[in-house]
Amino acid sequence: MGARLAHWLTRHGHALVATAGHLSRQRTATLLTVLVMGLALALPLALQVLVRNVSSLDLPSGIGVSVYLKPEVSEARARTLAATFAAHAGIASVTLITASQALAQFRAQSGLGAALDALTDNPLPNVITISPEPRTASPAQLEALRGYLAVWPEVDSVQTDADWARRLGAWLDLLRRALLVTAALLALGVVAIVGNTIRLEIHARRAEIEVTKLVGGSNAFVRRPFLYTGVLYGLCAALIAWAIVEGARLGLMGPVRRLGDAYGSRLALAGPSVRELGALLLAGVLLGWLGAWIASTRQLSRIEPRPA
Repeated sequence: MGARLAHWLTRHGHALVATAGHLSRQRTATLLTVLVMGLALALPLALQVLVRNVSSLDLPSGIGVSVYLKPEVSEARARTLAATFAAHAGIASVTLITASQALAQFRAQSGLGAALDALTDNPLPNVITISPEPRTASPAQLEALRGYLAVWPEVDSVQTDADWARRLGAWLDLLRRALLVTAALLALGVVAIVGNTIRLEIHARRAEIEVTKLVGGSNAFVRRPFLYTGVLYGLCAALIAWAIVEGARLGLMGPVRRLGDAYGSRLALAGPSVRELGALLLAGVLLGWLGAWIASTRQLSRIEPRPA
């Protein structure tokens, strides 16, 4: 058993070393092939890293409801509505932001005081902000609260802080689906690239293969170096894909940090995790092997040794 294992390892080790040497002698062709494969593998990896970074953002946990009243609603009526809403079950607190308060705040923050002085009427409505109790902050209960508030004739619109979070979740779901579709299509592309490269390599070495078969070499023996070629292609392409994504991350770190500072938050881009890197290397090796196996099996079945 030990002798068989040693013989098996020797044969495969020899095939691997010979294949690596052959690829090193064709540096330009090898580099171009693995570069194209690396670009194909980099896109799904970049999408995965993007989805993971967005999903891990520290989102606010508190949920508020903003009730925008119609412009013609007076401040006195707005205060009455605020008191009515405060007595509703499941509401923890209610705050009224009058139109005059909103205009004063906007004047102070926007720097458009001179332009606002030219307005004859206040265009801003009265707004009632509501904080639901935590036990009534489920999506279904928030929708029920929205329905209760929206039926009042004085109410123009009702918005919850959870709306943008739901939209973000929908975008993330879309990105995850796009990631799966993109990964599947690019995986087929990688298999096609490797398969075509191996096909051309077999065609160029047809005479050598015929001689090997003539002296008793089996298809499995002849196919072995081509399989290792696909594996090395996939491994190198995966490393290039990781380098591309990591380089892009480092290049975006400065703008992302400045964006976070502009919003008073600390933002940082995390690179590919160890798990993602492992999956990338495994995918590259398997796709390279698969493309080489398909091409070599098909081409070698058509090559028969010529009789002397």
